[in-house]
Amino acid sequence: MKGKNIGEGRTPISISKLTPSDTRWPQRLSDRLSANTPLHLWTRGKLETLSMHKVGLFCSVRCPGDAILGAYEAARKLRDEGVTVVSGFHSPVEKECLRILLRGKQPIIICLARAMEKIRLPADWRGAMEAGRLLLLSPFEKRPRRPTTDSAQRRNEIVAALSDEVLIIHAESGGSVARISQMVDLWKVPRLDLPRAVRIA
Repeated sequence: MKGKNIGEGRTPISISKLTPSDTRWPQRLSDRLSANTPLHLWTRGKLETLSMHKVGLFCSVRCPGDAILGAYEAARKLRDEGVTVVSGFHSPVEKECLRILLRGKQPIIICLARAMEKIRLPADWRGAMEAGRLLLLSPFEKRPRRPTTDSAQRRNEIVAALSDEVLIIHAESGGSVARISQMVDLWKVPRLDLPRAVRIA
């Protein structure tokens, strides 16, 4: 179902509304989240990316140095091997991984913790989207305009539910990524640890 076109300079942002009744809806999202499944997803980009094998990427805001170095090497390997990565790309390490991934040619899915409406795309995001490599998702239409603790947790749950495998770079004890770590274990989502991720072939 088509949504809105929102102008951003000379580049319009075409937003679509995806509902569970749509054949392109990721069934895994409904299976895993059950009663907490979003009523819809606001999307921008190629929905075909949702059907690809996806690695979910998570990292807490605070992250030890050795894990940071492993994360960057893992991101380069995921990029070079053409692996589709889904993440909120919000913490500092996640943002740096996104910068590395954007240099490749593989698909990327960014799940937002804020409303899709009136979002301004950074230049490197626009380039990837125009190349058909970037898909934006959000369960929020108009609010919140900025990420909140609750919306970030909701975003992370959606990322985890969409993932075929997960790479949890670091989970701060008691933090939101630690809760996601428990969730993916409950769903029996396969994990990639940093040494394995570096050796992806």
